[in-house]
Amino acid sequence: MENFFSILGGMGTMATESFVRLINHRTKASKDQEYLNYVLFNHATVPDRTAYILDREQESPMPYLLDDVEKQNLLKPNFIVLTCNTAHYFFDELQAATEIPILHMPREAANELVRQNTTGKVAILGTEGSMKAGIYEKEVRQLGFEAVIPDAQLQAKINHLIYHDIKESDYLNKELYYEILAEAVARFDCEKIILGCTELSLMQEYVGENEYPVIDAQSILADQTIARALQHRQATISS
Repeated sequence: MENFFSILGGMGTMATESFVRLINHRTKASKDQEYLNYVLFNHATVPDRTAYILDREQESPMPYLLDDVEKQNLLKPNFIVLTCNTAHYFFDELQAATEIPILHMPREAANELVRQNTTGKVAILGTEGSMKAGIYEKEVRQLGFEAVIPDAQLQAKINHLIYHDIKESDYLNKELYYEILAEAVARFDCEKIILGCTELSLMQEYVGENEYPVIDAQSILADQTIARALQHRQATISS
């Protein structure tokens, strides 16, 4: 197969399924051959990224992720899509292990703040590991925005939704999701809310359009993936 990209996913699997569904549904195609070429690495057994960030005594995901990158080096895709937000903690090391460009999901989401002419505070919602590592906070602050990190009370609700409801129980808790968004807007007075976890993006896909000013990082990554894949396709046709 030529002119394709690869998806490094499986962290978690249901969220990766959501990402694949997005790129398939958003690709304008009237026949099979007009869809995008890609390879999916659904590496579900990668150790928990948050557990390692919070406690270095836990097993590191890095050997698993580096092995995935090594395998993708052999395949030579046009680019790699890393669909786990928390795994971007390891982004620089992963990118250093390959000449193939890896799309940076938090950076793409932060750039969306500029495109939407954001002026107020920005809430960042994600895993506890992602919050501790400052994966999104760094990107948001570099662009001059005020980043708001959940306090312990709100983070506990986010953790429950991500791990207990979605990952453990496969339960899309709409009531709790809206409660979290409402709290980010009302209690923290935020103009925008970045969904910095693919389980939260899965929730957003499930509930659809709503009143809350979310910036869905996975949705933005899907659009950027499609745009880049089509650019490569067009370049091949032109040459």
